[in-house]
Amino acid sequence: LFSFQQLHTLEKDLVSACDLLGVGAEYARVVGSEYTRSVPYPFFFPLLLMERKLQEVHPLLTLCGQIVENWQGNPIQKESLRVFFLVLQVTHYLDAGQVKSVKPCLKQLQQCIQTISTLHDDEILPSNPADLFHWLPKEHMCVLVYLVTVMHSMQAGYLEKAQKYTDKALMQLEKLKMLDCSPILSSFQVILLEHIIMCRLVTGHKATALQEISQVCQLCQQSPRLFSNHAAQLHTLLGLYCISVNCMDNAEAQFTTALRLTTHQELWAFIVTNLASVYIREGNRHQELYSLLERINPDHNFPVSSHCLRAAAFYIRGLFSFFQGRYNEAKRFLRETLKMSNAEDLNRLTACSLVLLGHIFYVLGNHRESNNMVVPAMQLASKIPDMSVQLWSSALLRDLNKACGNAMDAHEAAQMHQNFSQQLLQDHIEACSLPEHNLITWTDGPPPVQFQAQNGPTTSLASLL
Repeated sequence: LFSFQQLHTLEKDLVSACDLLGVGAEYARVVGSEYTRSVPYPFFFPLLLMERKLQEVHPLLTLCGQIVENWQGNPIQKESLRVFFLVLQVTHYLDAGQVKSVKPCLKQLQQCIQTISTLHDDEILPSNPADLFHWLPKEHMCVLVYLVTVMHSMQAGYLEKAQKYTDKALMQLEKLKMLDCSPILSSFQVILLEHIIMCRLVTGHKATALQEISQVCQLCQQSPRLFSNHAAQLHTLLGLYCISVNCMDNAEAQFTTALRLTTHQELWAFIVTNLASVYIREGNRHQELYSLLERINPDHNFPVSSHCLRAAAFYIRGLFSFFQGRYNEAKRFLRETLKMSNAEDLNRLTACSLVLLGHIFYVLGNHRESNNMVVPAMQLASKIPDMSVQLWSSALLRDLNKACGNAMDAHEAAQMHQNFSQQLLQDHIEACSLPEHNLITWTDGPPPVQFQAQNGPTTSLASLL
């Protein structure tokens, strides 16, 4: 929530406050001389995370957890402090792309918010100024816990779970916004929508995703600050939508705009990875592609610490090697993706890697090994559910069973492929027919206020099928 210009001023204020509270020495012993008067409280987490001092965060996590647990005070104040600490801990893990590692902390956070919702706001008569710390109303905390749960579910590939918690959070937000005009509620709403939009694109609901992108635009029109904080994300979402409807020129323009608007390292890496996938699919952008791949080389000096993004970079390398016909190299990259995605339960990356490996083995004539990859890819994609991977897997299963003489299984796979194709085609036509589809041409200034309807889809689904 803070700008980088405010960080050092804020840090001085926090240190002064900590001196008044008589704390600080323990943290100085943990971190070192740079923060010689800092506090062993979680107030410094946002500063360290924003300044990307992740090595300093790790030793602080354990110490802060112990201090929060041992703190004696009003029960609702203690639970409020625990929620504050656990939200920062969970978002730290999610920022690092460690979806599996975060599960114990997320479970604690969910239990903590259940506890705090049962406590009554008794009048507080503090004997210590620290007892006055109350960072959010508990109704806002409930929405925030839903939000980080959605973030986790989306990264892990539990998209139905993400949908369930998004619905709950948005319903609670609507009730709160009728009584409370706090700007943080609009921020929560935008972040929730950003995540569920990505889920919709994966599950084959592009028309709904586009309408929700338009909703984010409308929210940002009401607040210049909100638009300033989320403009890059908005253009990134539009770029992902453009990929889903095969508008590659527009996708490139949207991602290029997003890169111009962001200074956030993880978002930058995410955008570059997706832009590389656009160049791979276009097939004639080798110079630009090589330049991008060099900047997100997972083998050498990867620019961010995110486990998830590094695994995705290996996948993009594997995809490019596949299109270049360098199959052994592609297999090496994809096996590294699988190793990393399995380690942290990144289910969608696992499904994508399995189906691409299955395709490679099919091209090489190793039908048995191809089947060993494609079948679990299909099962995992169905569980997510990921429409594109299901479409790809069903096409491979059809061809594999034909090649192996399994006519009945080939017919069943062909029928599945036809069903997925029809669903995607129908959704494609519906999305491109919406007036909001014209958002794909917006690359400068504030979001357009009005949309003009067009006669029908102007893009082809052929390459997706």
